[in-house]
Amino acid sequence: MVDDNELERLRDIAVPAPGGEAKARAFAAAMQAFDLDEKISPVRQGTSAGLRLTERARMLWRDIMQRKLIATPAITALVALPIAGYAAFEMLKDQPPVVGGNGTVTETLADKPAAQKPAPEQPAVNEPLAAAPAKEKKTDADAETQANSQMVPATPPKPAAEVDSLLKQEAAPEAERALQSAPAESGQLAAGGKAGVGVIAGYSPKRRADQLERADKAPAGATAATPASPPPVADSKLMVQPAPMPADQMQPREENRDRVETFKTNPVHETAQDPVSTFSIDVDTASYSFVRRSLKEGSLPDPDTVRVEEMINYFPYDWKGPDSAKTPFNSTVTVMPTPWNEHTKLMHVAIKGFDVKPAEQPKANLVFLIDVSGSMDEPDKLPLLKSAFRLLVSRLKPDDTVSIVTYAGNAGTVLMPTKAAEKQKILAAIDHLAPGGSTAGEEGIREAYKLAQQSFVKDGVNRVMLATDGDFNVGQTDDDDLKRLIERERKTGVFLSVFGFGRGNLNDQLMQTIAQNGNGTAAYIDTLAEAEKVLVEDASSTLFTIAKDVKIQVEFNPATVSEYRLVGYETRALKREDFNNDRVDAGDIGSGHSVTAVYEITPKGSGREQVDPLRYGQAKVDNGGVANAGEYAFVKIRYKLPDENVSKLITAPVTAANEVSSFDAAGADQRFSVAVAAFGQKLRDEDQTANFSYDRIAEIANAARGADPFGYRAEFLSLVRLASSLDGNK
Repeated sequence: MVDDNELERLRDIAVPAPGGEAKARAFAAAMQAFDLDEKISPVRQGTSAGLRLTERARMLWRDIMQRKLIATPAITALVALPIAGYAAFEMLKDQPPVVGGNGTVTETLADKPAAQKPAPEQPAVNEPLAAAPAKEKKTDADAETQANSQMVPATPPKPAAEVDSLLKQEAAPEAERALQSAPAESGQLAAGGKAGVGVIAGYSPKRRADQLERADKAPAGATAATPASPPPVADSKLMVQPAPMPADQMQPREENRDRVETFKTNPVHETAQDPVSTFSIDVDTASYSFVRRSLKEGSLPDPDTVRVEEMINYFPYDWKGPDSAKTPFNSTVTVMPTPWNEHTKLMHVAIKGFDVKPAEQPKANLVFLIDVSGSMDEPDKLPLLKSAFRLLVSRLKPDDTVSIVTYAGNAGTVLMPTKAAEKQKILAAIDHLAPGGSTAGEEGIREAYKLAQQSFVKDGVNRVMLATDGDFNVGQTDDDDLKRLIERERKTGVFLSVFGFGRGNLNDQLMQTIAQNGNGTAAYIDTLAEAEKVLVEDASSTLFTIAKDVKIQVEFNPATVSEYRLVGYETRALKREDFNNDRVDAGDIGSGHSVTAVYEITPKGSGREQVDPLRYGQAKVDNGGVANAGEYAFVKIRYKLPDENVSKLITAPVTAANEVSSFDAAGADQRFSVAVAAFGQKLRDEDQTANFSYDRIAEIANAARGADPFGYRAEFLSLVRLASSLDGNK
């Protein structure tokens, strides 16, 4: 074996240098071995003809690739530039800058690093957007430098002389025409706007303000030179976009799909031929709320939405009521001069229902039938509805019962019958309501009636409270079918009231049909204050019925009255024979309700009759000295108690004892209700009040405002002023 010491010595011995002779021998031996093994012929193979096309392309590509200084940049440019251009285009399309109404440019995430880099020198000339030339393609580094130059601080303004010189050089004819035809909102920063995060390069807000100030000082009628616009940079992410429409500019009105019943104003009747007037009472108030919303939104209401009787009955009046519950209401009749026609008189019929004391109020079984369809997804619909029903829940007694049914596509029970003592449970169920789906109204009504029957309270209040925008588009959508459904369920002792919300999809006609046939009321809730009035302040009259199927029939005396017309109640007219027919449904009166009807009558012999007398067969009015010959009319009221099916009758003659000498001698409530009646007729553009001004209406209402603890009458005065302005101060 060789030890380590010998190996160390061999490692240190120097290698001898090869000799020249040895190198020559080694090279000759190698060449000889190569020729023998490979057998390469010294004769050149192939021919001297031209190369094939594929060989030429290969040799050309080899020559190009051998030039290393050219190959790498060429490949990079061919591949990278199209990709970079496409990426830049997508960024401009998907991430436009956000420009506020004050001209502020909002910085995007991609723009933030640019604010940290030093800004290059700004160009001296502002180019209009329409005249900006197309930029040549650049490398990635050049593009980054250009992007960084878009957000820079505004430079100090130049002297006025220099600015004027620059403006003259920059204002090309094409740019001037573009600027003159385009509004300031169409892609330019507004002059005088607040400074944003950054500004367009080369644009000074102060310079722009100076230009506008010089334009304002120009003589009237002179055409000021159009100043150059800020220089948006082509293909830049900070290109200014059109500013949003100013808040005070009138927005385009959406299509109105409200469904309202059309009707004609009551005509003038000749007493000798048609002495009897019959109608159902109406305690609904939806029309007044609808009119109020229209006026406050800046438009006169559709005449068909103005039901004069509902406007009159919206207000509480201090009519004299009955002394006991045995007589559910009391009537007061007053005859007074007509303020809008000196040749006629008004016969004012006022009814006041008995006010049930809270301690005497029966138990209530309420079913909230709530529309949660997709059409209710607006702030003045479901959110307002939820707040309104929260107010009602706070008014209920612990022994009252509440159930909640919703409908949208199909009906569902949200809350089974629950005592009002569990207030938080009821409120939680209301708060969790959410909109969505179509409107399966018929299915929801059936489910609500089913729950009401399960918790039926004998001798109590059993009522379904339907809250909707009136849209029924699934199930029985025909109004007559729904009417028959409600009539059948009404006979079981469960009544139905309707509360409308929102606009644009309101089915007022259907709401009226349901309420009239469900022995309930119809109210339109447009504000939380109105919800408080209907469901809190008027809760007793809304919930507790003291008389049902209340009808009024007035027979006028041809000896004293030649003509008459009923103001309002067009949709509540009944046939003469319906008055004594207990099978014919009519309106209901709630606890403490006030109902008012106004007739305009033409006294016999006034000479101002609108209907010509008959030439042949004129009715005789000489009754041979009968005692009632001096009466104006005979008023009859027929009603049923809530738990009875046979009507009772109340009568009252109208004589000179009911008449006051002047309009001002009438009571304040009578005069205020007449002012409301005149206002309703004025909105309907009726002939009788065509020459009666809004100012006169406001004058009467203001003088008769009286006690107004909730401000309803003060609000009425403001509506009269609004209507006067919208109607040209007629």
